[in-house]
Amino acid sequence: MIGALVHAMLAVSLAAVVRIAVPYVLGALGAALTERAGVIDLAVEAKLLVGALAAAAVAHGTGSTWLGALGGAAGGAAVGAVQAACVLALRADQVVVGIALNLAAFGGTRTVLQALYGEGANSPRVATVAGWSNPILWAGVVLAALVPLALHHTRLGLRLRAVGDRPAAADAAGVSVARTRAVAVIAGGALAGLGGAQLALSVGVFSADMSGGRGYMALAAVILASWRPGRAALICLAFAFADATTYQLQVGGGQVPRELAQLLPYLWTLVVIGVVGAGRRPPGGLGR
Repeated sequence: MIGALVHAMLAVSLAAVVRIAVPYVLGALGAALTERAGVIDLAVEAKLLVGALAAAAVAHGTGSTWLGALGGAAGGAAVGAVQAACVLALRADQVVVGIALNLAAFGGTRTVLQALYGEGANSPRVATVAGWSNPILWAGVVLAALVPLALHHTRLGLRLRAVGDRPAAADAAGVSVARTRAVAVIAGGALAGLGGAQLALSVGVFSADMSGGRGYMALAAVILASWRPGRAALICLAFAFADATTYQLQVGGGQVPRELAQLLPYLWTLVVIGVVGAGRRPPGGLGR
């Protein structure tokens, strides 16, 4: 079994890792923006899932994968807007809101899928975005570079970090804490929704629950990276490598049980958290 695992790891290609990493990276970038602004983001899974369904539906309705990608970003932003309204306007518990949005997304996307396309677990097939010409892939690469720069070298980034670290001081300086946080949550939702679009459009179909826990793994990457989006993107590459290895194990024969192979990315996440997860200091105003 160890030999099969080593063989699968050696068979993984760079293109596969990068393709698989895009939803993780975009989800992590969105979560980093949201949490650096002081809002706990357990709803990354919901944003990925809604973004995936929105992308598939828009691409099927318009025949354009470009519009599908924009639809995915809009779907994630819509979830972010609901999250912002609940935690900022209604002052609801941020953890409860995140869990509720995830549960609503799991059930809601199934309901919408059946309402649009009838009985069945999948949407109709659409054109795929694959390979190095995939615009969402390159958007992820560019955003992985731009988001850290914007966060640390622009006025908006300074305000966002201020409301996340010291909201009372930011408010005293005249910065609207609620408005800045709302912008961050919605923008973070759009990024995660674009990651969901990659999930659906890379295979040309939306499947129920296709996010598969990637939102939680993206959030884990953010925490492991000490809320630094650039580092989180690199950690997501490691998660994607584990995911790609899982696929190679499944197509390479029966030496490793299928159930064990599917557990590999999550076991890898737990190992990384156990090794480097201690002592991480969150933004001072996170959850307040």
